[in-house]
Amino acid sequence: MYTFGIKLPIPFEMALEQVKQALKDEGLGVVSDVDVQAIMRAKLQEEVAPYRILGACAPGLAKRVIEAEPDAGALLPCSIVVRQVKPDLTGVTFMDPVVVFSLADDEAVADVGREARAVIEAVRDRLAGQHPVDHTA
Repeated sequence: MYTFGIKLPIPFEMALEQVKQALKDEGLGVVSDVDVQAIMRAKLQEEVAPYRILGACAPGLAKRVIEAEPDAGALLPCSIVVRQVKPDLTGVTFMDPVVVFSLADDEAVADVGREARAVIEAVRDRLAGQHPVDHTA
């Protein structure tokens, strides 16, 4: 599987802020924030549930990926989907950097993928700790 995630028993906007804070607390920056709901509304005149794609990055890890394999920069940043499942239930799905970075077929990049997964798992665990219920997505 190329992702892993949790479901949080809170409204979308609250979950989005908690995800951003958990990323920051684990040393990751949000370098992109794609509002899919707004894009669908503007480009297709369609209403969809709140759905955001965050691009998260740890500059030191990204630097190591690019130094090891310059074209592997195409695999950055790590994506996190935050989406409304129900009004008081939000899904948070994390790209698995181990799987994605394996596309580079470079051991140094794979090492970074393993380190990045540990950091992202810490983000997931931090969020789960704030909402002690069944979090499997």
